[in-house]
Amino acid sequence: MDQPVGPPSTEQAKAPVRLAIRLGLLACVIYWSYILILPFVPILLWSTILAVALYPMFDALSRLLGGRPAVSATLITILGLSIVIGPASWLVFGLVEGVRLIADQLGTGSVSVPAPNPAVKDWPLIGVTLFDLWQLASTNLAAALGKFSPYAKPVATTILSTLGGVGIEILKFLVAVIVTGFLFIPGPRLVSNVRIFLAHVVPERSEEFVALAGETIRSVSRGVIGIAMLQSLLAGIGFVVADIAGAGLFAFLVLLLGVAQIGCAILLIPMIVWFWLTRDPTTALLFTVYIVPVGFVDNVLKPFVMGHGSRTPMVVIFVGVLGGTLAHGLIGLFIGPIVLAVGWELLAVWMRDEAGRNALVQGEAVQADRVQASNAQPRTSHP
Repeated sequence: MDQPVGPPSTEQAKAPVRLAIRLGLLACVIYWSYILILPFVPILLWSTILAVALYPMFDALSRLLGGRPAVSATLITILGLSIVIGPASWLVFGLVEGVRLIADQLGTGSVSVPAPNPAVKDWPLIGVTLFDLWQLASTNLAAALGKFSPYAKPVATTILSTLGGVGIEILKFLVAVIVTGFLFIPGPRLVSNVRIFLAHVVPERSEEFVALAGETIRSVSRGVIGIAMLQSLLAGIGFVVADIAGAGLFAFLVLLLGVAQIGCAILLIPMIVWFWLTRDPTTALLFTVYIVPVGFVDNVLKPFVMGHGSRTPMVVIFVGVLGGTLAHGLIGLFIGPIVLAVGWELLAVWMRDEAGRNALVQGEAVQADRVQASNAQPRTSHP
């Protein structure tokens, strides 16, 4: 006989309440941990990207030093810190100084156009007209812009307050480089753990996804960010030697245009024209001879660094630059395009895999229909 079902015991009644309390406490711990870790996410991401991009250099240097990975990691970390403390700091603080100069001029209404060179009159066809227009701008532009001074002051204040945390951004880069040095030695074990995790998520493509992610990180970090940084530093040297006001700002714009894959020609060409209009011919010629090859650095080096080139569309890189900068500040300028490029490549592989699988299933279905139709046809016997 079936046993009669009685009312639930006290322990059974309390079980759902205990489970709810445990889940609530676990959710609070997870959420609080997320809040604590969130400020360090950009640093950890940038450290991981640097470790993946520089690991071949670390491995080669370790073998060259007779199998001393600790020494190799220390040397690369010192080199990275030297770059951040030296050229990168100059670039960032030059950006701040250039923006502060423009913001001060906007706030005081002292923006002006220098007077034209009298030699412009001697230019054929357009010389006299261009000189008159330029002369008019140099005499009236300051008065015209002065009317907008009350509206420009709040903008200038906002710009300066935004750049006020540049010291924190430099500190983030320094910490990221130091953390990178600690990731080199356990790197293979960490990659193995990532493969094990992906084997549970996408068991049939785990190896390919890990290899593709590493390849994309190296390709974008070297071929896009690395070349853009080199180009901006070379351009910055030329701007400083040429005594251009706000050289750091223009160098940073070269970096931004290079990372965004737009190209620095839209900045360098007007600058060269401006030099020929305002400086003596010898100075303008020397500046042109130096800055033109700098403008072609990315076109020359990118095929060698990136091999067959990145398959990531330019718009993905551009969106990554904007989104990363808005989300994480200056360090997001470098994190954004790399993370978005990795996501794009993995998504593209997954979609191609699904499309191929669907095509295979459809092909098998068509083949099965043909076989079934062939078997259904009546067979004619011959005497």
